[in-house]
Amino acid sequence: MIMNKTLFYYLLTLPVLLLTACGGGDDDEKESNSSVVISEDGKTSNGDRVVSIDDKNFYLDYIKYSVEEGHLVVSGYDTAGFSGVANIVSQIKYKGNDYEVLGIGNSAFCECTKLSSITIPNSVNYIGNHAFDSCTGLTTITIPNSVTTIGEFAFDQCSNLTSITIPNSVTSIGDGIFYFCRNLSSITIPNSITSIGNFCFSNCSSLISITIPDNVTTIGGNAFRNCSNLTSVTIGNSVKYIGKEAFDACSSLTSATIPNSVTFIDDRAFRDCAGLTSITIPKSVTSIGNSTFCNCTGLASTSISNSVTSIGDYAFWGCTGLSSITIPNSVTSIGNHTFQNCSGLAFITIPNSVTDIGDYTFASCTGLTSINIPNNLTSIGDYAFYGCI
Repeated sequence: MIMNKTLFYYLLTLPVLLLTACGGGDDDEKESNSSVVISEDGKTSNGDRVVSIDDKNFYLDYIKYSVEEGHLVVSGYDTAGFSGVANIVSQIKYKGNDYEVLGIGNSAFCECTKLSSITIPNSVNYIGNHAFDSCTGLTTITIPNSVTTIGEFAFDQCSNLTSITIPNSVTSIGDGIFYFCRNLSSITIPNSITSIGNFCFSNCSSLISITIPDNVTTIGGNAFRNCSNLTSVTIGNSVKYIGKEAFDACSSLTSATIPNSVTFIDDRAFRDCAGLTSITIPKSVTSIGNSTFCNCTGLASTSISNSVTSIGDYAFWGCTGLSSITIPNSVTSIGNHTFQNCSGLAFITIPNSVTDIGDYTFASCTGLTSINIPNNLTSIGDYAFYGCI
């Protein structure tokens, strides 16, 4: 029996027709991280939509790529056409030249609220400043081990980002990377990290605990400021500097161990940590900055080591739960307002090393019943004991 030629041709092409009908319309089903060839007539090897701007810039599947120093960088997106999943391609042939995609540029997806997820290929080795700033639809992201640098405020205000893993290839966390990621509840900081930048996790109000690995030497200013649900923090043994307002307003923080490697705690580092009940300042610290423990109302006791030589202004201001404190013989000056409003402080001994008590130092310490003033004291500031009824 001879088969009809039309029927034979239909049966032969049926698998191709089915494949065509099932693909090309759903971003979730596209093959990611692949090589794409863009021919001279504007067609692509994988069927993605391409719009050529010039010899150096083009859109592929609504994502903009730009030629920079012999490689490609993701530089933007089509604000009208893009939504959903971004599958970054690793290699693209464009205008007869082969390019590798090495980076996601500055502000590439900034304010792309329709971005739900992204696949980053292993060819990418850096993520630029503000790359995903204000991508409120982004819930999770996987950063490949090829990435060594993440720019400042890269994920700033990604308010629905819940988790992220930073690979061991990254050595530093820059300023404001996860600033205002309010739903970020967990994050793993790898051992490769040596510094945590300013405002890095500031306002991450869902973050519950954090472990800072031993290789980190610096915690930047405001790094964990306003992490209101942060209950515990483990600081690695290599940290030397805790920046200004690093843990300011971490109201749920109950414990923090400061390792012996720390030499300087900057101003307001633990201000308004109302849940903090006790803290030990190690021998390596030589000075306590201004307002360091200001308004830590739950702080009942603290141990200051003999290495501390100065206690800054407002250092323990408003620590109403503080009942006693021992100032070591190494301290030579106590700043202004240092223990003001410590209403639970019943007694204090000032060592012979102290020569100066600042203004309002013990003002409104209504529970203070006795104090020992040493022979070496040369000046007592204005209103130093004002309101000590």
